[in-house]
Amino acid sequence: MLIKIYPENPNPKAIEQVVEVLKKGGIIIYPTDTVYGMGCDITNHKAIEKICRLRGIKPEKANFSFICSDLRHISDYIKPIDTTTFRLLKKALPGPFTFILNANGNVPKLLSSNKKTVGIRVPDNDIAREIVLQLGNPILSTSIYDDDEVIEYSTDPELIHEKYEDTIDIVIDGGYGDNEPSTVVDCTSGDFEIIRQGKGNLENYL
Repeated sequence: MLIKIYPENPNPKAIEQVVEVLKKGGIIIYPTDTVYGMGCDITNHKAIEKICRLRGIKPEKANFSFICSDLRHISDYIKPIDTTTFRLLKKALPGPFTFILNANGNVPKLLSSNKKTVGIRVPDNDIAREIVLQLGNPILSTSIYDDDEVIEYSTDPELIHEKYEDTIDIVIDGGYGDNEPSTVVDCTSGDFEIIRQGKGNLENYL
């Protein structure tokens, strides 16, 4: 199913519809402030396993990120952070960053057998944040890659829908996506190390 939702003022009824699908273990494709993401409720093991199958990866090896609605929401899944890291997150989020932080015991066991860290995102996109807010849990998320060798990420929601309509419950059309991913920053050692340079410029927030 393809649902049109406008990012400026997301329709509450449409958001509700998406949340109901997630609560039942469904998988969605949705817009962020960078590329389109594929996601599910992080508390639903069957849905996580399905995403892993679709992507051809093992859950414990997967580098998924958690889409959270705000900083308070993040603290449920990470070990306490120092003041410098907290200030950076406060300045840079919502925004096009994935911050790798030390995970606590709330991270689903399916994902954390070998992992002690978690990638956290608070996208600057009202659709994504509203869904998380209404769901009450983060969305486990992975980016949508394109088969095209020139463009790494799929940007057209209608084409994404054509490709995934048989395997995904809902594709949200929130307009064209970006084809530049988030900047990934490792904050686990006390320093800030850029693992992947993407859309976000960390220098602006240090």
